[in-house]
Amino acid sequence: MEVILHVYDVTNSASDKTNNTIMQINKIFKDGIGLGGIFHSAVQVYGEDEWSFGYCEQGTGVFSCPTGKNPMYRYRESIKLGTTAFSIFKVNQILRELSREWPGHSYDLLSKNCNHFCDEFCDRLGVPKLPGWVNRLANAGDTAAEIAGNTAYRLRQAKTEIVAASKIAYRFLAGVASNNSIATPGSPVNSPRGSPRFQATWFKNLISSGSKPSTSSELDNRDEELMRERKHQGAETPIMQSSRSAI
Repeated sequence: MEVILHVYDVTNSASDKTNNTIMQINKIFKDGIGLGGIFHSAVQVYGEDEWSFGYCEQGTGVFSCPTGKNPMYRYRESIKLGTTAFSIFKVNQILRELSREWPGHSYDLLSKNCNHFCDEFCDRLGVPKLPGWVNRLANAGDTAAEIAGNTAYRLRQAKTEIVAASKIAYRFLAGVASNNSIATPGSPVNSPRGSPRFQATWFKNLISSGSKPSTSSELDNRDEELMRERKHQGAETPIMQSSRSAI
């Protein structure tokens, strides 16, 4: 059975000025450059009715009306999409399933409109989906909204992570400063090590250079190396003096 798409210009506004503006948009962007426009669509298969989707507060948003006779819009054209191999009984089963899955309150102008419904219906019938121009403006608007939402979420997430990292760094510096300010034998109470400003500078240098402060064991090792070098030099000196006297 042949599957036909019926396309309307969306002219259901109470304002004639708005309806004329939409007609001009569709004329320029669809008829002029083939980009798209603001359209309503419905699918016809088996019989003289077309099936589409719209908003309602309760119940399903799936509805039918005589082909090309939707009173809310201005009829534009019909497009043959292909042939379905399903029987009328199978098509009725698909429509019952869609009626449950597409409640009227879920209608959304950008992400779940009549054109999205027709795409889904055609997909289940096994025929090609709608031409891109039919719903291109809605898809572009939905993509822009999604990008804006993701960008805002990422900015909020980055801000949260920065604040959390700042709190951790502050607690670390405050803890080090507190520990170093405790008086110990052989160290003055007002030691510069206990200064938060000193700790902040040291912490900044530590992060930027990737180095770490020398420990006491490292200092002991350096002293031992220095003592060995001096002993070695002292052992070589007599040999040089004896050799000179021999000459």
